Amino acid sequence: MAPAPRRTTAGTALAVLAVAGAGAFAWGSLIERRLFTLRRVSVPVLPPGSDPIRVLHLSDLHMAPWQRDKQEWVRSLADLKPDLIVDTGDNLGHERGLEGIERAFERFRGIPGVFAHGSNDYYGPQAKNPFKYFTGPSKKGSSTAPRLDNGALNAYFGGLGWLDLNNAAGAVDVKGTHLEFFGVNDPHIGFDRVEAIPGALDELRENDPYSDDATWPEDAPRADRPTVTIGVTHSPYRRVLDAFVTYGAAMIFAGHTHGGQVCVPGFGALVTNCDIPRKQVKGLSIWRHAFRSAFLNVSAGLGTSIYAPVRFACRPEATLVTLTPSS
Repeated sequence: MAPAPRRTTAGTALAVLAVAGAGAFAWGSLIERRLFTLRRVSVPVLPPGSDPIRVLHLSDLHMAPWQRDKQEWVRSLADLKPDLIVDTGDNLGHERGLEGIERAFERFRGIPGVFAHGSNDYYGPQAKNPFKYFTGPSKKGSSTAPRLDNGALNAYFGGLGWLDLNNAAGAVDVKGTHLEFFGVNDPHIGFDRVEAIPGALDELRENDPYSDDATWPEDAPRADRPTVTIGVTHSPYRRVLDAFVTYGAAMIFAGHTHGGQVCVPGFGALVTNCDIPRKQVKGLSIWRHAFRSAFLNVSAGLGTSIYAPVRFACRPEATLVTLTPSS
């Protein structure tokens, strides 16, 4: 008669696990993925004496037109009065996703910004086995994935006055500091061209109106011009981050990882969907390469695929990054 209690105990344990799993899935799919959170960090990268610059970092909205709660929450971030927007891609999550992006971002019109694309700014989501996410980095969408209107997205961002950093460089003057940007198109699908960065930076600097001594104000010596170099990418692959540090970035912005999306409390992310170390899957850290370093902010993002609408122990987020003077 002894085996019966053991079978009963095992059955009870399985039932408890099933109930716990169902509860976790319900929490992650119905509640947590809508608990939009603002993370705030300060990064000392500005020259001494500079005015602080408030940067709103947005990423991975995976927007569908019906996601009004997400759209309204993003709109509300305009109340923070950021000085600059950095968008690190995967804005679209549906063939009509641009409708939701326009509603969410319209209040940012007039605020300078920069952007780099993710794969989901080109290819729509596909129904697939969600457990494949835990077997390694996802692959480029197949020919059956719907093509999204990337041109319309570019046109809208351009209408906002934002700089396109897809394998390109650009500059913005904010509160007396010259911010020099370079970026790449999505490394996750091989669209990046890191080798183009030096040439893009050279061209940017050659076309800088202050590159000519004759145009530099007499009361402002060129050596005193406050300048900070910033790198922007959707996917934080090691080779890209290393190149960014080599090319002089003091600060790097990235997204893509969703912070792991499904995490284990006390352990963290199970996967990163790229080759970045798990401990740097989200948040602010320091990326070191070849005896140099840069601050790295990886956003856990605000959305998910419409075919995997769940987050667990990893709330959707935007980040307010305040750039401050270094000591």
